[in-house]
Amino acid sequence: MSTLEERIKLSIEKIRPYLKIDGGDVELKNISNDGIVEVQFLGNCKICPLSSMTLRAGVERTILIDNPEVKRVELD
Repeated sequence: MSTLEERIKLSIEKIRPYLKIDGGDVELKNISNDGIVEVQFLGNCKICPLSSMTLRAGVERTILIDNPEVKRVELD
């Protein structure tokens, strides 16, 4: 069985191609014991005015669907 970290990284791999199209990326920074995942945007995602929407509608949604034990995703 995969660890939570491995499963979250697989979830990130699902969304990564869409971010890379626009010159951006995302990486996992931390997973807290209470189910909060911290990620960091890279490249164009750091300066994009729609990054908060990308975080909620793309990254967080994908991680939460794949990993029900995660409560939320935040930017580091």
